[in-house]
Amino acid sequence: MTSENYLNHPTFGLLYRICVVEENQELFTTLYAQRIFFLVTNNADGLSFQPLTRADARLMLDNRIRILKRNGQILEYQELQAMIQQNFPG
Repeated sequence: MTSENYLNHPTFGLLYRICVVEENQELFTTLYAQRIFFLVTNNADGLSFQPLTRADARLMLDNRIRILKRNGQILEYQELQAMIQQNFPG
């Protein structure tokens, strides 16, 4: 998670990767507003963008952070925790 990854969405422009969710799935948000979230899946047909509600994105992040903590991936856990605090204050 130490490198930054970006994708260009055909409608919403530049997207910023928040984290890997599962194999071939990553959670992205719009770069500037960070209010619109997408689950991006890389498959044989190319990339697919599934829009997510803010609540669904938060749930996905909470699940990912539990997995990182359980697996002892402390650096990734800390980076994702900081990302959550930045994108979901309060």
